[in-house]
Order: sequence, then structure tokens, then C-alpha cells
Amino acid sequence: MVPSPPAGAPDMRATYDVVVAGGGVIGLASAWTLARDGRRVVVVDPAPGHGAVWVAAGMLAPANEAHFGEEPLVRLLVAAGQRWPDFARALEEAAGRTIGFIPSDTVVVACDASDRTALDQLLSFRESIGLGARRLSASECRHAIPALSPAIRGGAEVPNEYQVDNRLLVGALIEACRSADVQFSSASVTSVELDHSGAVRGAVTDDGLTLAADTVIGAMGWQTSGLGGLPPGALPELRPVKGHVLRLAGSAPLLHRTVRGLVHGRSIYLVPRRDHSVVVGATVEEVGADPRVQAGAVHSLLDSARALVPGIDELELAESAVGFRPGSPDNAPHVGWTDVPGLALATGHFRNGILMAPITAEAVGALVNGSELPAEFAPFGVRPPTGSPARSQ
Repeated sequence: MVPSPPAGAPDMRATYDVVVAGGGVIGLASAWTLARDGRRVVVVDPAPGHGAVWVAAGMLAPANEAHFGEEPLVRLLVAAGQRWPDFARALEEAAGRTIGFIPSDTVVVACDASDRTALDQLLSFRESIGLGARRLSASECRHAIPALSPAIRGGAEVPNEYQVDNRLLVGALIEACRSADVQFSSASVTSVELDHSGAVRGAVTDDGLTLAADTVIGAMGWQTSGLGGLPPGALPELRPVKGHVLRLAGSAPLLHRTVRGLVHGRSIYLVPRRDHSVVVGATVEEVGADPRVQAGAVHSLLDSARALVPGIDELELAESAVGFRPGSPDNAPHVGWTDVPGLALATGHFRNGILMAPITAEAVGALVNGSELPAEFAPFGVRPPTGSPARSQ
């Protein structure tokens, strides 16, 4: 269970250096980074750690997120993955607890001949941009993962990938933020308050209070585009992309590494946890912010997972849940200053919020401190600080 933030409201008489609007993995990682830099930070979220990250699988797999035409994004994802070992060590030390960060080389498999053709094309593309994978025959796949179905048509092994337990991760981030004196407000930011010049002077919450600050970081996932009090066009277009995720409980280990696959054209993943449970996901549904867990989606996930790993029939369906990824028109994140002085964004990470948390937090710290951002953000239009955003406190 994610620990609750400190009891009580933040000091409304105080002036903060930074208001972080949103307490998901991006907001929490950014707040912790800013606090370690000496900034006075408040995170505003009614349930920190319980957004999209709560129902994620925690795969840290940049190679497996590489898709045709997204080469700049792939470079950013690879750079993000390289930050994770140091980030995990620092976070576990600060929080005094594990986050389940472990190596998890992925085996990618194809269910039928058509899936094998599609997978081979994708592997060739990934190899063309320098991402390695060792192709495997069907028997080699089953030797690597004995629980796989004998009907699979082959696949590949993708090295140098990791996983993290998403729920342990956000619990540790909240604890690390506490230790760094980050304050928490259990409200929601509804609008940004501007001064007479149009620059940020604080954030207004849904309980009618204003948190004074020269800098606001919009990290509310897809809801960031709904922030009020701003000129038209100040915020990018974001949308909720629904995803169903299942958790299956078992008394003995079924898998010892992550399995990703194509099943009659449908993507599926199965991520084993140390407690012998398996996370199965995830659908990608362009249906708006519909919070219902739907029988058809659950059936589709189970059907695809059973086609690859028949042994899941013996597991308990312990949880079915829905999350909303923040999607942008080009699937790329929005991390940088807006045209409103003092307002920065850290959102739009789509499927890669956990993977990109360390590098995004690093970028947010650089924005606020007026220093250079990681070079991999350059293709995504990140603007350097101008005017008031990086004002000294």
C-alpha cells in the first residue's frame, strides 16, 4: 500500500518556490529532485501515487517500446533507461525501502505465422537503429521460458532491460519526498494564478485556496490540458488513453522473466513479480476517460495471455483495473516551459511514464535551475528558460 502523505494541509501563509500540480510518478520524482536541489516544494494531489502509475506493470524496456517512425523518441527512452540504476539506488537509500528494481531480460514471442512476420519486421527496424535482440526459434523460446505454449512460432530475447514494482516505487517516492521536506496538499489544482504581467504567481486549488509560488509544474497527466486561468493555446492537446491491466496471484513462480508477445495481431505482456503474481496488460483504448472495467477487455487480455502461457489458468484473478495514459498527438512527451512565464509542463509520457521518470525529473530540475537539459529532449521543442521561470528564490 502507498503510504499516505503527511497529515494536515500545507502552510497557506508560506510562499513556495515550486508548486507541483500532480502526484503521479512524474510529479513525485520531480518534486523529490527539486527538493534535493534546495527548493521549497509542495505537491498538490488528492491521492498521490494512485493515478496511472498505480495500475502500471513497471517494465523498463526502451527497446521494446521502439516503433516505426519514432527514432528521436527511442533515443530519449534509451537515455531514460540508462538513468534508472543510479536513480533506483538513490531512491532506495533516501526512502529506506526497496522498489523491486531488478534485471528482467524480455522474451518476445509470436503466436502464429502472421505474428512472426510482423515481429521480424519490428526486430529488423530496431536492429537498424542500434537496438540489439537475439532471435530465437520456437524451441529456444520454450527453453528460455518453459511455461510458454508449444504452439508459439518463435521470437527474440531482448537484453539489458529491467522492471520495477510500480506500487513500491510510488511508496518510496512519497517517503523520499517526506524526508526532503516536500509538503503535500490533498486538493487538486484547478487553475494557475497570474500577476498583472501574465506571469505565474501561484496555483489555485479546488478548495478555494491559492498556493503562492513563482513556478508551477503541470504534471497532472492527461488532465494537465484542463488547467484554468491561462491564455488560449497555452497548453498542449492531451487525451486519456484507457488501459486495462490484470493481476494474477499464484503460490509458486510461473515465469522468471517478462514475456511480451503478439497474439493474432494483439500485443500482450506478462510481468512476473517476486510474490509469484503476474501482471497482464495492457489494452490501448481511445474511448475517453471511461473508468469502467469491461468484461470484453478482461476476456481479451486473458485469452491472449493463455495463448502464450497456458499455465495462467491455475492462477487467481486477483485484480482488474483501469488506468489512463496521457497521450499527445505524436506520442511524445511535453517537458519544458510554456509561453506563460513560470509555468512548465512535465506530461504526455503515454506508455512510458515510469521509464521516463528519472530523466524527466532531471529535466524539470534543469528547467527550474536554469541549466542545460538532457540533449535527448531537443527534438521535442523544449525551450530554454526565459524571463521569470528560473527566478532565484
